[in-house]
Amino acid sequence: MSSFVQYLWLIPLLPLVAAGINAVLPTDARRAAMGLTIATMAASFLISVVAFFKVADGGRLCHNFDWFSLGGGHVRLGWLLDPLSAAMLMMVTFVGTCIFVYSVAYMAHDARQKQFFTFLSLFAAAMLGLIISNSLLLLFMCWEVVGLASYLLIGFWFEKPSAAAACKKAFITTRIGDIGFLLGIVWLAKENGALLFFDNGAGFLEQGALEHLNGLAVGGISAATAIGLLLFCGAMGKSGQVPL
Repeated sequence: MSSFVQYLWLIPLLPLVAAGINAVLPTDARRAAMGLTIATMAASFLISVVAFFKVADGGRLCHNFDWFSLGGGHVRLGWLLDPLSAAMLMMVTFVGTCIFVYSVAYMAHDARQKQFFTFLSLFAAAMLGLIISNSLLLLFMCWEVVGLASYLLIGFWFEKPSAAAACKKAFITTRIGDIGFLLGIVWLAKENGALLFFDNGAGFLEQGALEHLNGLAVGGISAATAIGLLLFCGAMGKSGQVPL
């Protein structure tokens, strides 16, 4: 395993730190907030470029660790870097940097410009954390923060009735989909005992776990299919396909 993947968390950490610092800066510190937001996202992009070339040959790098102990067992999280996640990291950080630069002029005359950049950094951090997750638990936590940041951004101009209504609608819609997502995670944890994607043969996307889940029938379909459909509910809710 390359030691690089152990430090993959730096990619989402940089915009998360920017969000935290921006949140406590004085309201009139607009330039500082803008500069910090853009600089940290650009730095995440540069690290993402390095990450891409680490797996450009089609390899996969994982780093798993114990988060805390619970009931004699361990709750484990991890980072994952493969060609797909590396490409997504580059795309999100590059597009994010462009959006942040554009937002400087777009929000130039808004009195709450600093707050807007705080929400943007939070959204980016959660999205990047989601991409590098090697655990459904970590992915779900980042998923929920993405939902929160989306709510805050959609309703940023909350004094407008249309914006206030839109953010409530988006929040409720995504939460409905997340119910299925969470049920799928709980079911998978019960059947598989672990929520890591890849873990030296013990991950739920590896052959042993998939064969076990495929061997369990639920209402005429395999448990793997049923769990997959529940997880898919989260994606449908997040993209606004259901329950609209």
